Amino acid sequence: MIKKLPLEERPREKMMMYGEQALSNAELLAIILRTGTAKKSAIDVAHDLIEKCPADFSDLNQFSLEELCEIEGIGPSKACQILSSLELGRRIQRSSFKSKTKVTSPDAIFTFFKSEIGHEKVEKFIVVLLNTKNEMIKWEIISVGSLNASIVHPREVFNKAIKKNAAAIIAVHNHPSGHVTPSREDLNITMRLKEAGRIVGINLIDHIIIGHEKYYSFKENDQL
Repeated sequence: MIKKLPLEERPREKMMMYGEQALSNAELLAIILRTGTAKKSAIDVAHDLIEKCPADFSDLNQFSLEELCEIEGIGPSKACQILSSLELGRRIQRSSFKSKTKVTSPDAIFTFFKSEIGHEKVEKFIVVLLNTKNEMIKWEIISVGSLNASIVHPREVFNKAIKKNAAAIIAVHNHPSGHVTPSREDLNITMRLKEAGRIVGINLIDHIIIGHEKYYSFKENDQL
C-alpha cells in the first residue's frame, strides 16, 4: 500500500516536494485514482492500466469508460476521473489554437490535431478554414468513417468555406492504424479538392494525414 512507502516515494508527497515533472506516468495516474484495491496499491492499478495501452502511453486516449471499468481496481467513478483529466488536457490544447491563430506550418496543425484525432479508432476528415492572413477562422469535422469520395465530397468541404468567407483551407484526416502513408483514395480526394478549390477560388493549402506520433503533409512532399 502507498501508506507503507517512505514519505518521499508517495506520489502526492513526492509531487509536493519535487514538482509534478518528477513523477512517472504511473505515479501521476495514481494521484488521479487515489486508492487501489485490497491487494493492489493505486500505483499497481496505474501500472496495469498503462500495460493495457496497445502501443504506448499516449494510447490512453483510446479507452472508453466501459474499457477502463474492465481493469481491476477501476470502477465507474475512477474511470470518470481519468476521462475527465484526459478531456481537460484536450481542451487546454484546443484553447491554445483559437480563432485568428496564424497557421505557420504543417507541424503546427499536427501538434494541435494529434490530441483531437491522432488516436481515434475511426477516420475523421476535418477542414480548417483560413482567412487571407492564414489565420484560422474555425475548423469543422466533415465526415466520420472510412475515407472515400462519396463521404468527403468537395461540395460539403467548400460549402463550409464559402459560408465563412474563407480564403483558403487545409484538409486534415487521421489514419487509425497510425501509419501516415497516403492511400490511393487519399490522393484522389486531394486532387478533387485541389481542382474544386481552383474553380471556386479557395485554395487548398495542404492535406495533412495524422498518425499516432507523426504526420504526412502533401505540401511538404510536393504533391500540392
